[in-house]
Amino acid sequence: MDSRRRLSGALRPRYENVVLKRLSLRTLRNDPIKTESRFPVKKSSLCENYLNRYAAGLPWRLQAADSGPFEQVVVIPAYAERDSLFCTLASVAANPEAMLEKTMVLCVVNNKAASPDDDKKNNAQTLALLNALVKRRHVDLPQADGKLGEALRTVAAGPLRLGFVDASSPGLEIPGRTGGVGMARKIGMDAALRLLAGMETKPRLILSLDADTLVRPDYLPGVRSALASGRAQAGILDYEHQMPRDRAGQAAICRYEIFLRYWVLGLQYARSPYAFHSIGSTMATTDEGYLAVRGMNRREAGEDFYFLNKLAKTGPLRRIRETRVYPSGRSSVRVPFGTGAAVAKMVSGGGGDFLLYDPRVFDVLRAWIELMKDSFEDTADKILGKAKEIHPGLAEFLAARGFLRIRPKIRDNVKDHKTYERQMHVWFDGFETLKLINGLTKGFYPKIPLPAAVRRILEMQNLEVPRQWSGEDELDSEACLERLCYLRGLT
Repeated sequence: MDSRRRLSGALRPRYENVVLKRLSLRTLRNDPIKTESRFPVKKSSLCENYLNRYAAGLPWRLQAADSGPFEQVVVIPAYAERDSLFCTLASVAANPEAMLEKTMVLCVVNNKAASPDDDKKNNAQTLALLNALVKRRHVDLPQADGKLGEALRTVAAGPLRLGFVDASSPGLEIPGRTGGVGMARKIGMDAALRLLAGMETKPRLILSLDADTLVRPDYLPGVRSALASGRAQAGILDYEHQMPRDRAGQAAICRYEIFLRYWVLGLQYARSPYAFHSIGSTMATTDEGYLAVRGMNRREAGEDFYFLNKLAKTGPLRRIRETRVYPSGRSSVRVPFGTGAAVAKMVSGGGGDFLLYDPRVFDVLRAWIELMKDSFEDTADKILGKAKEIHPGLAEFLAARGFLRIRPKIRDNVKDHKTYERQMHVWFDGFETLKLINGLTKGFYPKIPLPAAVRRILEMQNLEVPRQWSGEDELDSEACLERLCYLRGLT
């Protein structure tokens, strides 16, 4: 057998069509989602079009005390998050009163019909509390612990403008097959779009948060100032995971966050336009950006990755350094991948998660991106030949993904080099990048220990490597946290 092991058959194309033109929305009707108040929607607008054809519809109903005016909406999906949600709301409530008066915080309490009874009970309690807060009734929680009670009092006493959608009670559950955090985000973000539709102020923002993510008192003004210029339609906030109390949990979340930041460092080295973090609680977009990508998807997990992948094709994503959010670092088995699943696997002894991609895969990616940039005049066959010179696995991947059929379509529909390069990246997007990296890893370059990978990726970018990082042995928790803090300053 050839020593150059072949890439997995899973790399064969699932589709071959390429979107060669920007998204356009057709004229449609009003959104079937109902609200307690009537929110104005401009006629014959892209918003009307979207709300009719692509938005989440009945039976969900937004419960809110007032209809605005709003400049931004914070959307928080909540699944069995009674204790965490109100702490998150309390952290939002600590933002400046002037910003809170222009902001709706919209919680989507959700579960499927087949969800565990304990989770449904938790959601029912959450809905009762939200309803009381929205209607400004006395909140009576004799069994609540001190932290929850304090959070409730903070929210009740402040000017936080709160709304919620019940996607949990019998008959209102999210669909069993297409339900999940993506669907919950979509319900909330579509409702947010409707709330903002009649507002004249720009930018009109939709902020995505999680029920277990804390924010700083400068969260709302920070995001708004970052996107105020209008040069970017979307942004990604800086973040730091909360540290669990137990040492095993701390070690796990440190390693996982290093993996996230290492991935971005690798893509930055390769000069990929998809070098950004994909975490649901760090996303912010204008209403125009949301419409441009036809809204949030309904995915069970990874919804943030696919949403940002689409946004990146419409324009640059701004890194929002003006504030920071703090996602939970707890373990979870609710979804098959993501932070909670990765932490749970590591805590249970899944040592493979301590390995990172071999930096050589990013060398291949960098060379391929450079080839794409310079291939305007080349034929598809010639490009494939040059790709083989870069690495045989790259050429095999491109062939498996239908490059010889796709590339002529791209070239025939563009007239200049700049448009060609952009359309090549529309095809070879964040998803294709991930597939290539995983294919090279499986077929040629197995993952390597975390210390060696981090050191090498820093050296490849001519970044400083602290002297004490010379070893390649597995890290203890303290050394792992030290590396993480350093990487936080770079990504």
